[in-house]
Amino acid sequence: MSQTRSRSRSAARLAAVQALYQQDMEGTPTARLLKEFHDHRLGATVGDDEYHDAERDFFDDIVIGAEARREEIDGLIAGRLAKGWSLERLDRPMRAILRAGAYELVARADVPVGSVISEYVDVAHAFYDKRESGFVNGLLDAIAKEARSGSKGPARAE
Repeated sequence: MSQTRSRSRSAARLAAVQALYQQDMEGTPTARLLKEFHDHRLGATVGDDEYHDAERDFFDDIVIGAEARREEIDGLIAGRLAKGWSLERLDRPMRAILRAGAYELVARADVPVGSVISEYVDVAHAFYDKRESGFVNGLLDAIAKEARSGSKGPARAE
């Protein structure tokens, strides 16, 4: 994959996490959310910061897919949380990161597992400290083992 495409996919993932977070906060309908991001955020310049142009089709697929398969994805995430934890107990940015990453693992077999996990660990670094990034790594790795191998064992991330 070219450096430019890699950067545009990284930008799409970060934007998708932001969009899923916004949707979780405000309940924004998906079509309106996509339009807002297309018109005002993807590849935009805000202040002195110029954002890499995100691969729009990839962004759209993550946002639409994660929302359409939310019940399935939330089940995968919840099934791997430590005893006593629930999806609702995670804060919204973490839920958005895990939903986007889990969606890619279950629906985008064209993207290598290592790339998906590494990218969402990087996204987690933008919001959290090392501990939370490790949590993202462990949880997505557990989901990948089931999603990409077909096994149904409920491995739990501690």
